[in-house]
Amino acid sequence: MPALPMTFACGLYDRMLALQTGEIKPDGIDLNFLVMDNPREIFDRMSSRLEFDACEMSASEFISRFAAKKLPFVALPVFASRVFRHGFIVVNRKFVASPKDLPGKRIGVPLYTQTAAIFVRGLMQHDLGIDLSTIEWVQGAVNEPGGYGNPAVMPLLGPAKITPNRSGKSLSDLLAAGEIQAIIGSNLPRALNRHPDVMRLFPDFRAREQDYFRRTRIFPIMHLIVIRNDVYERHPFVATSLYNALCAAKDRAWEKMRNSGTLRYMLPWLPDHVAEIDALFGGDCWPYGVEPNRPTLEALVTYMVEQGLIAAPIPIEKLFVPTYG
Repeated sequence: MPALPMTFACGLYDRMLALQTGEIKPDGIDLNFLVMDNPREIFDRMSSRLEFDACEMSASEFISRFAAKKLPFVALPVFASRVFRHGFIVVNRKFVASPKDLPGKRIGVPLYTQTAAIFVRGLMQHDLGIDLSTIEWVQGAVNEPGGYGNPAVMPLLGPAKITPNRSGKSLSDLLAAGEIQAIIGSNLPRALNRHPDVMRLFPDFRAREQDYFRRTRIFPIMHLIVIRNDVYERHPFVATSLYNALCAAKDRAWEKMRNSGTLRYMLPWLPDHVAEIDALFGGDCWPYGVEPNRPTLEALVTYMVEQGLIAAPIPIEKLFVPTYG
């Protein structure tokens, strides 16, 4: 029986490389790996036109569509991107010297519904004690004028003060000028390290993120993997096949990263970094599957309810289709 041809659009991350090279092949699938390093483009093309059989997808956009029962794809508990976010709160120090200065401010955000922004707001509310209702969110691209992509965003279910950036300037330029007082989200503004007043709210973000993980077990998930409904319904085996191949590709990347005879990446102290990460995470800092990611996924769902993106909590198990070893 010939293998099923499938297109798969994703960034060329280390954990995906063995799939792209063909070193690892999903059983029964002839995978056409489409390398696309702009996640927003992948999301927009999949959400609006279903251009791919499977792809990387925003976790929050998937959950919003799931909750609204407007879902043209199913998800695998494979997390293509995850990033701690303490280091992505950037401020103008003339207006913000500490977290207590954030209430009442104008804060730039690429997209209010963006997963990164949801996690930062959850951090602001739960860890920093900030009343999010006092903040005006100025929405737009961080380092260029105008909007951020062409997202097909589900309508908000709760109030939020959101102002589109129509100034003709980037959010980074607005921050440097003091017209907004902070930026959160997935990208760092170019003004950071270039303008004397623009700085991270937490210069010690690495230590804070490590402490945050020890306390909460949350390692923020940005992107998961989706398969188009029609593909999954006609060929349900693809969920298990693709999941197993993605797990194997991740394991291969870990194996190569741990080879201290020759350094896999241009990081002089890579073995020490790996040892430090192992000590913090217990050996696997990037697990796939539901259970090891439950604290992170439950936090994301909770934040989405609190921030008016979905109406009610969703049991985590319902978000993903079953896979079998």
